[in-house]
Formats: sequence, C-alpha cells, structure tokens
Amino acid sequence: MPSVCFYFQVHQPYRLRHYTVFDEDHRYFDTFKNKSICQKVANKCYLPTNRLILDLIKRHEGRFRVAYSITGVLLEQLADYAPEVMSTFDALARTGCVEFLAETYYHSLSFLYSRNEFHEQIFKHMDTIENLFGQRPKVFRNTELIYSNDLAEAIEEMGVFDGIITEGADRILEGRSPNFLYKAPKEGKAKLLLKNYALSDDIAFRFSNRGWSEWPLMSHKFSNWVNEVNGNGYVVNLFMDYETFGEHQWEDTGIFDFMRQLPEEIMKNPDNNFKTPSEAIASYPATDVINVPGLISWADTERDLSAWLGNAMQSNALHELYRMEQKIKKTGDKTLLSDWRKLQSSDHFYYMCTKYFSDGDVHKYFNPYDSPYDSYINFMNVMGNLEKRCAKTTQNRQKVMS
Repeated sequence: MPSVCFYFQVHQPYRLRHYTVFDEDHRYFDTFKNKSICQKVANKCYLPTNRLILDLIKRHEGRFRVAYSITGVLLEQLADYAPEVMSTFDALARTGCVEFLAETYYHSLSFLYSRNEFHEQIFKHMDTIENLFGQRPKVFRNTELIYSNDLAEAIEEMGVFDGIITEGADRILEGRSPNFLYKAPKEGKAKLLLKNYALSDDIAFRFSNRGWSEWPLMSHKFSNWVNEVNGNGYVVNLFMDYETFGEHQWEDTGIFDFMRQLPEEIMKNPDNNFKTPSEAIASYPATDVINVPGLISWADTERDLSAWLGNAMQSNALHELYRMEQKIKKTGDKTLLSDWRKLQSSDHFYYMCTKYFSDGDVHKYFNPYDSPYDSYINFMNVMGNLEKRCAKTTQNRQKVMS
C-alpha cells in the first residue's frame, strides 16, 4: 500500500449573456460563448486527456483506474457542442476501469437551501449517468466538496451511496492523516474519502510554478512522495479539476508527459496500486470518526463557503433564487424549470465573490464579468424576467382551469 485514487471534476456552467432591465426575451444564456468555451476546453483538455487516460488504462492492462464526476450541465453542452468528447467518455466507461460519481445535476448549492431540490437533482444526475455510461453511481460528491455532518446524514438517509468524497481540511482531521478512510458521527454504511490536498494541489496548482521550490515536478519525484505514505495510510486521494490538464496547466508545462509517466512510476513499487473510490471503500475499513459540525469545501485556503456566501450580493441572489422554487414548480412549465435550475450553478455566485482568494485566478480564467457587481446586476436582471414569466404562466394556467 498505498492505493492511489484519482477523481477528476468535470464541469462548465451555462454562462449568462449580457442582460439588462430593458430586455424582455427569454434567451438568458450566451450560446455563442458557451459553445466557444466548451469547444476550446474540449480541444485543449477533455479530448487529449481522455485519450491519454484511455491509453494508460490499455497500456497497464487495467491496473490504472480513475473516477470522474461530470455535471449534468456539462454533459448537455458536450452533447450539443463537442459530441466527440462524449464518445471518448463512453470508451472510458467501457474499459471497466473508470467509475462515475453522483452529484447535483446543476452543480448547485441546493443542499443549503432546499433538500427536495437537492434530492431531485441527485437522482436526475444518477439517471443521466446510468443512461449514458451504464453505471448507477455508488459514491457521492457534493458541489465544491461542500460537506458537514448534516450532509452525511442526508446522503445516508437516501440509502443508495456507499461513500462520500470531501476535502481533507486540517481543522476536521485534527492531526490525523487524510490517507485513511473515516465515517460520520451518526452510524451508517457510507465511508468518507478525504482529499490529500497537499499532493493534489502540487499537480493542480503548483505544477507550473517556477517559483515553487519543488519545480520542476517530475513523475518519479511525485511517486516517491506517494511511497512515503507506505505504513501510514491506505489510500492517497488525488482530487482535482479535470481542466488541470491542458487548460489550467498548459500542454507546454509538461503536464501531459507527467501524467503519461506517473502510473508506471507509482507501480514500480509493488505495494502500490490504483483504485477507484468504490474499490477503496470496499478494500479498506474506516479507521475513525470525523466530526464536521460546520460546513467545509475545497475552495480557497479557508476551505469554507465564503467564495459563494461571503457577501450580501451572493446571499441576496441565492435567497431570491430559491424563494421562487415552489412558484416555478407549480407552473409545471419545463422550460421555466430548466432555466431556473441552470441559474443554480454555483459559478454564478462565485463570479460575485469580492474577497481575495489564492486560487481565484483559476476561476477568473472562465469568468465572463469585469467585476462581481456586474455579475450580480446581470443575474438579478435575469431573475426579474424569470419572475415575470413565472407569474404570467401561473395566470394563464389559472385562466385555463377556471
């Protein structure tokens, strides 16, 4: 031991177009920009990385294994704008060496505002993954790895998951290692896999940093760090955005060569192997209880929710959005419901963030706004029109029924 568990987060939101108080149409989303970004990321990251992972699985005869969590909103965009990416994910699924995880379909913060909506989005995502890839997910990851004891209890009550993935924040580990499996305080079957953020961030954030004392990071050096876990852990959880490969870390940094060589370097030690989250959960016991009374996430150095709920604009926008839930659902209008749900993607509220954060540059890379205030104003203009549509649809429905 240890096992290495790779999980890649794959997500792009539906970005809003510039929308003013004078606009009356229902075209909220910037089709041109969303198509352009989706195809750019597909060519720089998704396609070359999928082909690399597929090649590594074949070369190592199934001993290299990874997991993905792909949001529903990205799957929709890939089907429309980059169908070749979907075929490569399908090829990966057919290897039997790739696990697909469950999450909220719209990459939303619904757990914080509506448990009914939270459950509906998880089941919608699970159904989509099963239809596309023939797997019913058994491991859950919440948006941005947001987690607490309450979330563990909510997931346990659903009765369909064997495990939950979250951040290995220092304040919840209290000196313990993220390289073991844990359980939530309330008795249940779901085990917790915690991100080894030090090793994960070496790849995701520091790989191309020439000011970093460990630059350049080579695969044999990284594998030696993994070997150091031997005797003090079961699994090294390397969790990161998939866009790390080719987008956040460009091809000329050597990130693809690093990944191409890494499995061989790690498996030079006969005690090492690769496992998917479900395989790690089935192989190793939970060694202790992790108590997380407050919410954590994988964002920023604080690893809290301040990236989405750190100012009054974010709080107001989220409150107004979820205040409309019952009105929207009562209309029975599928287009209204779809638009409302696409507005739930956490990115919309991240764009409103006003604090300085160490990994903000990664998110700003895809941020379409000049300032957080522009983001808030644009979002609320869309919300205003959505509320008018909802009221009009309700009135028309009442007329028909009367």
